[in-house]
Amino acid sequence: MRLRNVTGSREVIAESRFVVQEPTMYKGRWNEVFDNENPIQIEIGMGKGQFLMELATRNPEINFIGIEKYSTVLLRAIQKMEVQELTNLRFIRMDAEEICAVFNCGEIAKIYLNFSDPWPKDRHAKRRLPSRQFLARYNQILAADGRIAFKTDNAALFDFALVEQEAAGWKIEAMTRDLHHDKKMLAGNIMTEYEEKFSGLGNPIYKYIIYR
Repeated sequence: MRLRNVTGSREVIAESRFVVQEPTMYKGRWNEVFDNENPIQIEIGMGKGQFLMELATRNPEINFIGIEKYSTVLLRAIQKMEVQELTNLRFIRMDAEEICAVFNCGEIAKIYLNFSDPWPKDRHAKRRLPSRQFLARYNQILAADGRIAFKTDNAALFDFALVEQEAAGWKIEAMTRDLHHDKKMLAGNIMTEYEEKFSGLGNPIYKYIIYR
């Protein structure tokens, strides 16, 4: 369970050079933040940053932005960046519902959704990150050849994501219901903190990559 209250976390975030404080100012101009024209990929719900930091380390030719709404969790990622600063990675503290106010049409090359909150009650379905409502938002900011990569240990959420993907008119490029026993899709896989925990318990990891 995510901790949501740590004294001083918001103050640390407000002062961190790794966090973009007014992201709407950079809509359509995110390459100015990185001072280059490299493609931009984002992770929505980045947690403590393990996945995205490793991804940025392996791919210095790509710019990465991590989005996290909980201050306490983002604080952990900032602490990691203070130890290992990466010039091609920056963070935003915001609710994912606001992404269209932050990124321009076609500005993002790829979106990662890792172990998203399942929001199990039916009335909260539109809050799920692979929902058709969010797919409509991703459609606005994703490049024409962009991809969405989604991983979860939650079978019900994955089944929901497949229904939503089809209803929204997206296509499956690759899919597995047991990532760690799928040699092709496992190649180059970077584990999140949750993935290490759940796969260590023997739980299957579900993944898809979709496009329009």
